[in-house]
Amino acid sequence: MMPLTHPDAPKAAQPGAAPRLELRGIGKQYPAVRANDGISLQVQPGQIHAVLGENGAGKSTLMKIVYGAVQPDEGEILWNGRPVRIGNPHQARALGIAMVFQHFSLFDTLTVAENVWLGLDDRATLAEVTEAVQRVSREYRLEVQPQRPVHTLSVGERQRVEIVRALMTRPQLLILDEPTSVLTPQAVQSLFVTLRQLAGEGCAILYISHKLDEIRELCHHCTVLRGGRVTGEVDPARETHASLSRLMIGAEPPPLQRRPAQPGSLALQVRALTLPAASAFGRDLEHIDLAVHAGEIVGIAGVSGNGQQELMAVLSGEDPRGMPGSLHLLGHDLAGTSPRQRRQLGLHAVPEERLGRGAVPTLSLADNTLLTRAEALGRGGWLHRRRMRTMAQALIARFQVKASGADALARSLSGGNLQKFIVGREIDAGPRVLLVSQPTWGVDVGAAAQIRAELLRLRDQGCAIVVVSEELDELFELTDRLHVIARGRLSPSVATSEASVETIGQRMSGLWPGGPAQEHAHAAA
Repeated sequence: MMPLTHPDAPKAAQPGAAPRLELRGIGKQYPAVRANDGISLQVQPGQIHAVLGENGAGKSTLMKIVYGAVQPDEGEILWNGRPVRIGNPHQARALGIAMVFQHFSLFDTLTVAENVWLGLDDRATLAEVTEAVQRVSREYRLEVQPQRPVHTLSVGERQRVEIVRALMTRPQLLILDEPTSVLTPQAVQSLFVTLRQLAGEGCAILYISHKLDEIRELCHHCTVLRGGRVTGEVDPARETHASLSRLMIGAEPPPLQRRPAQPGSLALQVRALTLPAASAFGRDLEHIDLAVHAGEIVGIAGVSGNGQQELMAVLSGEDPRGMPGSLHLLGHDLAGTSPRQRRQLGLHAVPEERLGRGAVPTLSLADNTLLTRAEALGRGGWLHRRRMRTMAQALIARFQVKASGADALARSLSGGNLQKFIVGREIDAGPRVLLVSQPTWGVDVGAAAQIRAELLRLRDQGCAIVVVSEELDELFELTDRLHVIARGRLSPSVATSEASVETIGQRMSGLWPGGPAQEHAHAAA
């Protein structure tokens, strides 16, 4: 198996040794915001160093500077004690720097192996890379299929590909930007084993995350950013969630206020839905039964790639193949209806992919309101641009989105702020049924609390809500009932108040009466 650290990397941090990476006074100014303002930090060989901050604090910009994807306006970078200028990612990789981006950098039309092959700077053949991907993914329990086209992968599966690709570059410094956002708790623990092994071999790791429990469990040191500046340097193991929150956002997030659900009439019903996969690498859906009432939040847990994407596509209308009688919305048979027709009936959806499905990167926030909202459309298709900007500006204000204004391009926002805008756009539409995939993926603790509070407020107004999430803590905090999806089958629901992490974890493996794991066991017997 190819080594996972650079051949020149020391095996462990040496006392008094030069830092692997040192930043001195890094500054970066954009037209409407100063993203980095005099940032200095050091990362030692073998150290797992967290960079913590709220959405828009400047974390991703700083990491892109280290990786050569963005050039600083001022400041100095030292690599193993020597000043360097990292002009582009190719130079960064040549030094031994690898990065896993929060927004993936994969080509949808290529296979997993082809994407990894493009990212390597050696002369390995595609066949050799395919074999290496299989070995590395098995070794670190980040299972990926090298021959699958990327466009058939869920967000969680794409995250695995990015991590495997980074590990194969033999990094001296590994940068991880929100690496566990869409990983299951089991996969997170496997990743932590990998990262600790890499650190033990001398690889320095920069770890960006909003998950305070992860930072406290994994990281040796933590630099906190707020408004583009360093506000603290701490040992996270000696901090509490509350103290880290205060450093990050200036206060503790408010506790989630919720009252018991008051379910009303049946709003969304799925009966015996069975569909073959739409692609060779998709997941068949088998005998799906789901009922969601007005005034309740129903959660769907599961390991990425078990049919979540396919189910949400069928419910939203992106996949219109549901047979007559299998899908009903507020008494209407949805067979053959488009997403637009379903929105007209009161169903809105938040996809798990922010850029590309939830928003068009090159369009402004005002223009992006048109993807799912028709208020600014006039007769004959005329656009009322002032109305579009007013709507976008209202969403920015209501959901506290950090953006330069309604004309800001979607791609210019941090991941968390774009998520707040997209979720806000659909909540503000006043839906009668709302489908939400990964509602707080990549958002800070304050923004996550805000999004969850808005979903609960919408529920209390009588909306029926379906939440698909790989964050079990989120599902337990937010939902009234829980299903688990495994191998394209949906478990019976259980009241969230009566569920446990152990029970849900078993169901994620297909273990429930009549579930796919039991059927497989009976067939084998």
